[in-house]
Amino acid sequence: MRNFLKKAGLIGLGIALGILLSVHFSAIAEQESKPAIPYEDLQLLASVFGKIKSSYVDQVPDDKLIREAINGMVHGLDPHSDFLDGREIEDLKVTTQGKFGGLGIEVSGENDIVKVVSPIEDTPAFRAGIKAGDLIVKIDDTVTRGLTLSKAVDMMRGKPGTSITLTIVRKDETMPLVFKLMREEINIKSIRSKMVEPGYGYIRIRSFQERTGEDLVQAIKAMYKEEKDLKGLVLDLRSNPGGLLSQAVSVSAAFLPKDAMVVYTEGRIAEAHMELKARPRDYLTMAGKGLLAKDYLSDLPAMIKTVPIVLLIDGGSASASEIVAGALQDNQRAVVMGAQSFGKGSVQTIMQIDATHALKLTTARYFTPSGRSIQAKGIEPDIAVDDGRDVLRIREANLEHHMITPENEKVDDKVNDKVNDKANDKAKGAAEEANAKTPPSDNDQKAPPVRFEFGSPEDFQLQQALNQLKGLPVIAAKKEEKKEGEADDKSADDKAADKKAPSEKAPNGTPDAPPSAPSKP
Repeated sequence: MRNFLKKAGLIGLGIALGILLSVHFSAIAEQESKPAIPYEDLQLLASVFGKIKSSYVDQVPDDKLIREAINGMVHGLDPHSDFLDGREIEDLKVTTQGKFGGLGIEVSGENDIVKVVSPIEDTPAFRAGIKAGDLIVKIDDTVTRGLTLSKAVDMMRGKPGTSITLTIVRKDETMPLVFKLMREEINIKSIRSKMVEPGYGYIRIRSFQERTGEDLVQAIKAMYKEEKDLKGLVLDLRSNPGGLLSQAVSVSAAFLPKDAMVVYTEGRIAEAHMELKARPRDYLTMAGKGLLAKDYLSDLPAMIKTVPIVLLIDGGSASASEIVAGALQDNQRAVVMGAQSFGKGSVQTIMQIDATHALKLTTARYFTPSGRSIQAKGIEPDIAVDDGRDVLRIREANLEHHMITPENEKVDDKVNDKVNDKANDKAKGAAEEANAKTPPSDNDQKAPPVRFEFGSPEDFQLQQALNQLKGLPVIAAKKEEKKEGEADDKSADDKAADKKAPSEKAPNGTPDAPPSAPSKP
């Protein structure tokens, strides 16, 4: 009996040890599957936190220190990741939805004063006569000097139907101007379209918002209602900073054959691996509409799939606009014209942290259908046309902490620094050259900026896009106009030579640079 109990005890002990070992190794496996916690680094962070709390010249609230620590951690990743609070989340919604209660003014901060960049058409500010270059010195009874730009914007926004008074200083006006305005719901339309000539349409997309795809359909249908035989279309994505990925896929799908590849993405998590094609399930489900939602692209005129397209880009065309440009270029559906694009080849995901905070985190790189990454490189146009606006443009490659392209991931950081220095030197040199040509005057700081209007008769790149569609010579660069009173620096011999051999003229009367061969997409 004693031997039996002894054996039973040994067996029981063995089973218990087996269970304990199993639990132990399971715990080890679970620990290994999770990221290791860097205790020493966290201890360093806590030490710095403690030193600031005890020794900084002013007392700093704990929440400010924590917030700045998080900001430093996130901003050190890349230029597009961000930690968002409640207000910034709301601003992001305004950007993607395109509507808010306010006055309809684009503003910037300059020398501690709020400056009007431009009033938005058909808004209270536009109708009241507020102009680009105006300085907003008071909002109601509050002086704007010293206010942050975000605070000033908050004060001007508000519930539609409420009133606000702006006091404005304007160049050439001796007294301040007072405008009493009523706030309205401002809808920033991302699409603007028109027929620029009989048979030739123009569509400008300012950004990719929630309704951009649907608004594009309405614009195309209106064009075909006005002009049944559309000979060509100019799709203008210049200075378009991007927006919603779903809308970039939708816009691309409007012009591409069914199931054509638009873009694919790669990242570390499973959700970051996507192949997005010209099919309803990709742009509808991504927009949260579901497979049962009506496909608004099904109403498009069939001819839009074959109409010749010239797509315009510049150094301000970024992210979603580069996806559209790359998709139409790789699928040989459009001729891309203009200047090299910005070069933002990354995808950001909004991750809600709690009720008032979210993380905008870069989770993937995107690639054009042919496998190109445009990160820090941009889309190269098929036909380069320089209108002189892109000289001082900052691009992705100039931004601190920008991601390098995948194929160069092993390149030393010093190589990237040299590339950035070269780009910055070029911009600096161009600025110095511009300053040398234009002597400074006392009125320079007061003069409002000359605002370029996309799609206007003076739009040089648009005119060259039309030439391309018509099979006419395309001029590679805009001729610098001679200002009134400026001396002609040609010698008498040069003038005599010009009389003997006059230069050929392009159809619009501008001396023609070597034309690029007309091509059809």
